Amino acid sequence: MVGRARHQASALSSGLRDLGAQVLEIPFIEIRKPRSYAPLDSALKRLATYDWLILTSVNGVDALWERLKKLKRTRKQLQHLRIAAIGPATRKAIEKRGLSVHLMPGEYVAESVVKSLRQQVNGKRVLLARARVARDVIPRELRKLGAQVDVVEAYETVVPKTSRTRLHGALKDPRRRPDVVTFTSSSTVRNFLNLLGGPHGRPRQARALDGIQFASIGPVTSSTLRELGLRVDIEAREYTIPGLIQAIQIQAIKRSRANS
Repeated sequence: MVGRARHQASALSSGLRDLGAQVLEIPFIEIRKPRSYAPLDSALKRLATYDWLILTSVNGVDALWERLKKLKRTRKQLQHLRIAAIGPATRKAIEKRGLSVHLMPGEYVAESVVKSLRQQVNGKRVLLARARVARDVIPRELRKLGAQVDVVEAYETVVPKTSRTRLHGALKDPRRRPDVVTFTSSSTVRNFLNLLGGPHGRPRQARALDGIQFASIGPVTSSTLRELGLRVDIEAREYTIPGLIQAIQIQAIKRSRANS
């Protein structure tokens, strides 16, 4: 089961199908425009005052460029910026727009972004464009290092209500019940439990998840799974979609050998 937002599910789904998996797509997350573009627009009108731009997702890149286009800002007005991307997918999305990425950490998590920037942000102005609800590691830690950080909402994530019936139906149907459920962010974990509809986000019947393995894209997502009472059966070594696919494949091979 792939729970990525509908417009982003194809890479994970196609990679799994190429390996012979049957994939059921039920989005646990939906990307929406922010309630107000005013803070983002205000920051984009003051791009010349910033030294660094940090982007932590492809969704953030897409939203930023949509507003730049709306405000009639050009690529030239970003060329003075040093740009940090949290991982290869985000970097690719930035480079697709004709800009260079100056920093991408070795591990694709917020803590590694901070570590990589440690010697470069004292006295600098930093613009961080991200989801409305996100971890505060980057702004909090960079401010401790002497940076002036402006955090602006580029988009928000919500629970897709139409997925509730589909998810319950899939778990009850032996022909569609998944062997593995994939999680690509902490939001997908929380929303999965929200869709199951249990108290405090936990499923009403733990048996509904019996025999299902949970696959996590990386340690932050894994931590959220454990925090909310779910197992981490599979975790990607490289915190990317290809890394997650590889981890699922390795686990499937191990199970096949164990059962043969």
